[in-house]
Amino acid sequence: MPFSETACETIETFRMLRLLQQEFGQGICQTYIISMTNFVSDVLEVLLLSQEAGLYDPASCQTTVRIVPLFETVEDLKRAPAVMKELFELPLYRAALAGGYRYVSANQDKNALVDDSSLPLKPSDLQEVMLGYSDSNKDSGFLSSNWEIHKAQRALQKVASEFGISLRIFHGRGGSVGRGGGPAYSAILAQPTDTIKGRIKITEQGEVLASKYSLPELALYHLETMTTAVIQSSLLGSGFDRVEPWNQIMEELSARSRMVYKALIYEQPDFVDFFHSVTPVDVISQLQIGSRPSKRPGKGAAGKKKDMSSLRAIPWVFSWTQSRFLLPAWYGVGSALQGFLEQEPEKNLNLLQYFYVKWPFFRVVISKVEMTLAKVDLQIAEHYVNELSQPEDLERFQKLFSQISQEYYLTKELILKINGQNKLLDGDPELQRSVQLRNGTIVPLGFLQVALIKRLRQHNKSQVLHFRFSKEELLRGAMLTINGIAAGMRNTG
Repeated sequence: MPFSETACETIETFRMLRLLQQEFGQGICQTYIISMTNFVSDVLEVLLLSQEAGLYDPASCQTTVRIVPLFETVEDLKRAPAVMKELFELPLYRAALAGGYRYVSANQDKNALVDDSSLPLKPSDLQEVMLGYSDSNKDSGFLSSNWEIHKAQRALQKVASEFGISLRIFHGRGGSVGRGGGPAYSAILAQPTDTIKGRIKITEQGEVLASKYSLPELALYHLETMTTAVIQSSLLGSGFDRVEPWNQIMEELSARSRMVYKALIYEQPDFVDFFHSVTPVDVISQLQIGSRPSKRPGKGAAGKKKDMSSLRAIPWVFSWTQSRFLLPAWYGVGSALQGFLEQEPEKNLNLLQYFYVKWPFFRVVISKVEMTLAKVDLQIAEHYVNELSQPEDLERFQKLFSQISQEYYLTKELILKINGQNKLLDGDPELQRSVQLRNGTIVPLGFLQVALIKRLRQHNKSQVLHFRFSKEELLRGAMLTINGIAAGMRNTG
């Protein structure tokens, strides 16, 4: 068939999956994740392509592929329960999920499908759903992203229970806090009550792989830690997620945080230019370390500076980490907390302090923000702004930097009020000392990176080659500083 090049590539992917399973067994590759799932049709399209490749037999309803919808943006997370409910109501999908339950009477057409939704499902029936931290964070900010994912899990579990289907949540966490990273043990305990039930799936990405699994002893320790958390969460559970007034407060905080975040990222006209100027995103996009390009295809003109929607979440977070802003992991949190405290200062502060002590979800969110704030270095960040901005842009960009700085100091002040500490990470002296030491060691790399990027950009604009170093040498030097800063910051991936 005269399909397009993209369509042929997709078809060949399914055919290759079929060949892999034939040669090495079904266990070699079973999961097909649908990025940016929006509607039921996204899942059914995969089922159709699986049928064409011989991975799904509609006659017996047997399939060797587990279709996993991935809900990434905030809007997709809100839509996820309705999408899955519609899927579970389809006899075709229910039969494929169950791997059977297809009954046809003798006088019916052989292709007819009886609605079997009233039949009990096998205990092995399992629906896996993946939730994306990265894009929801880039879309609406840290606090809003975490709360929407938290709500989506509860809603998805409710839908699955109504249909008697086992649900396994697949957490697409990166290494950085802005992409869902952080201590796995506390993160698992912070999941909504009754959503784990002995099952969880988590990605570990970036330098986390080396720091957690490079040695057998380390790998065993981290696997035991996560297993313990899954068992503990499944058996005990806090139950605080069911306290409706608490949920309403979090909804209010989330909405205000999202509004403040979007006002800067998407409504401030100078922000896109600011981002491309004061971060090394142009160098990061040339690093040969990612599994995907830095921009999504088909969203705006390729390479356009003004197009933020096409920029993937990984270089977005990575760039802010390199310039020591770490913006996606905390911006908007301070303003959200302040707005809530202004209503009834003393009462609401006591309430947030109580949340911090009793509610695992809230405690993990505040702790992640605290750790991120400890890694921010506004002096270095200001150096990026002053040195990498064009002279005609400097005044505008300094105003943006001032706005970001105010939010930083506000967030820091309120976080310390909530956790009752005098300094960031006072509750974890070992981590505090570790962060202080690593922050100090990478300061020279920051200055080197700024100097190299500045020369590299001048080199790219100049038609006269009078530089001491070639473009390739400058690019290699800048990339080395990126590796060094990433190693010092640790959770950057």
